[in-house]
Amino acid sequence: MPEALADLVVLDLTRILTGPFCTMMLADFGATVYKIEPPGGDDTRQWGPPFIHGESAYFLSVNRNKKSIVVDLKSLEGQRMFRQMAAQADVVVENYRPGTLRQWGLDYPSLSAINPRLIMASISGFGATGPGRQRPGYDLIAQAMSGFMATTGSSEQPPIKAGFSIADIGAGMWAAYGIMVALHARSYTGRGQWIDTSLYESMIAWQTYQASNFFATGEEPEPLGSAHPNIAPYQALHAQDGFLVVACGNDHLWQRLVKACDIPFGNDPHFRTNPERVVHRELLIKRLEEIFERHPVRHWLAILEEAGVPAGPIQHFADVFNDPQVQLREMVQTISHPIAGPIKMTGIPLKLSETPGRITLPPPRLDEHREEILRRFGLYEK
Repeated sequence: MPEALADLVVLDLTRILTGPFCTMMLADFGATVYKIEPPGGDDTRQWGPPFIHGESAYFLSVNRNKKSIVVDLKSLEGQRMFRQMAAQADVVVENYRPGTLRQWGLDYPSLSAINPRLIMASISGFGATGPGRQRPGYDLIAQAMSGFMATTGSSEQPPIKAGFSIADIGAGMWAAYGIMVALHARSYTGRGQWIDTSLYESMIAWQTYQASNFFATGEEPEPLGSAHPNIAPYQALHAQDGFLVVACGNDHLWQRLVKACDIPFGNDPHFRTNPERVVHRELLIKRLEEIFERHPVRHWLAILEEAGVPAGPIQHFADVFNDPQVQLREMVQTISHPIAGPIKMTGIPLKLSETPGRITLPPPRLDEHREEILRRFGLYEK
């Protein structure tokens, strides 16, 4: 059976992380993605160490299943080439600062005039409109300004960001979702459209219940470390030799925890129901940890698993990528790169029964597919 997106031709003008993650999502399910790079290539080709035989590990992480060509969009010839390519493509994805492509005559109104079926996705820091539209799009800035860093970590430490670039990756995922929505709409309208999303909005959208709590009370959410503002206990607990996380999402699970761990204060009026436990969270956690610190993490995990109480260890990457569940679900895959040799990468988290995603091409070398791409779009000249 053909891959789900096998008929889709995508022109990828993006660099760094947010756009490449978006187009990788499309490429993993069969879209033909042409990575159009500026002279010198995507910046992340030089990001490191680490490098694998000269190839940036960062670049390799988000550019599989794509083909590369260098086109100088600042030149008139490069602009002419790109217009001819866009006339035959389904999707263009770009993450230039708003207004940049308009200067070159490559914005959505210009391209849709020559290809009305074209879908264009633009990813920026703050969106294409509004007073903040020209602010640079950095993941750290979006995490800070969205309220995320104000609710992450604890009140005893300086503001802290997530351990990876969630604003970049989140905006890339929203763009991929928008492309799917626009493709569906095109199936019955016959016309493409412009998708405008941003790192800032992605982070705000993900606030969900934190924002709802604020709208309901007017109170700023506090950083609670690993704890949940609306559920208790739902956080990391200190045991004898380290931490584990416990997630009692309802009173039934709380009672299972009480019984399994022989907790003497389980029916204390302060802790009987979730609202009471949330109000008295500090006392609850103090008393729970007095019990959990009597035995090591492994001891408690075995007890909680037997009792059906959601719990888990704090794993490091060596634990994660050697986890039999991770390996069975093919979330670590290996592909051969012509320079770097066999390289490992994270797998495809979305499993489809009839048209599954596949990793078929290694991340491309700069300009590796130039002749093939020029021939594909009728631009090749000997």
